[in-house]
Amino acid sequence: MVYLDYNATTPVLPEVFEAMRPFFCERFGNASSFYAPARDVRVILENARRAIASAMAASAEEIIFTASGTEADNLALRGVSRIFQGKACHIITSPVEHHAVLKTCDDLRVQGVKVTRLPVDSQGRVDPEDVVKSITPDTVLISIMYANNETGVIQPIEAIGRIARNEGILFHTDAVQAFGKIPLNVHDLGVDLLTVSAHKIYGPKGIGALYIRSGAKLSPFITGGEQEHGRRAGTENIPAIVGFAKAAEIATASLETNKEHTGSLRDYFESQIEGRIGNIGINGAAADRVPNTTSITFDAVDGESILLHLDLRGICASSGSACATGSSEPSHVLCSMGLSKMQAQATLRFSLGRGTTKEEIDLTIKALEEIIEKLRGISSIQS
Repeated sequence: MVYLDYNATTPVLPEVFEAMRPFFCERFGNASSFYAPARDVRVILENARRAIASAMAASAEEIIFTASGTEADNLALRGVSRIFQGKACHIITSPVEHHAVLKTCDDLRVQGVKVTRLPVDSQGRVDPEDVVKSITPDTVLISIMYANNETGVIQPIEAIGRIARNEGILFHTDAVQAFGKIPLNVHDLGVDLLTVSAHKIYGPKGIGALYIRSGAKLSPFITGGEQEHGRRAGTENIPAIVGFAKAAEIATASLETNKEHTGSLRDYFESQIEGRIGNIGINGAAADRVPNTTSITFDAVDGESILLHLDLRGICASSGSACATGSSEPSHVLCSMGLSKMQAQATLRFSLGRGTTKEEIDLTIKALEEIIEKLRGISSIQS
């Protein structure tokens, strides 16, 4: 198998799995209990919290563990809007966000929250000036993702953070696709809320985290016990949290090496595709992108047909976000960037990882050459 869908999920590293193993059967205590084995687990929990915080230059008490990045996004958006329940409330976001943000905003709109979706340019970037123009006296939150999950395009988060800070508005960013790929410092970014997830950085599925700046107010929407400083009830998933912390430590230590590895392979892949296949477009190529991601439009070819042929050859890629798989609608990200429905449906995402090799990239290039030639030939016959 050639796996080129690391933005969808990553394999758990052996070191991560081994760090998690004792907390399933041996050190199984509930961190909220009082006796010694439970207190031992509480120490482990807080050490893990410090490790996640350290990876983004935050303080341990500013990290809340959740069951996923999606839940963390929900906690940020719903948690802030609930504070203003019954009052005028306005959220600013973009049309290229992950569905965890977009669909949550849609739901909040039904509940009376006003939502503004800013336009993006042809590279998928938000203009900070548009943020300024959209602010109203009722604006309580700005939510703009750090790096796009389909194109890898990086948003001007620091500039937007300064605007939010000057206006006294809370600022959230979904950093799931940036964490572990590019440097991340919550103070430099100027964010109040930031979402991350373990399974994108070679950690386990089912665990995410939300950074909540000290002093930032939000209301929990999962209620019960007093876990996670009263902001997210429910017994903590200690094995997953331990795995998340280990994965974050490894990602931080190897960040520059992995940037160079995936970036050089991604650039090689794109240059070879442009030179050997032709009539393709690389979406977001003129913008800053995370180094492992490329979104390529193959003119006059159906993307799902390409994926099917790649799958038959044991090559894994995607047509966009894994969360949108099965939808007949074209990518909302690409359409927001100005691509037609036909172009969006002719687009594939390839996302590389620490295990990707040049041999795999060469094999994929050769397969794409053959597949695209065949499909374009069929298309011209049919037309």
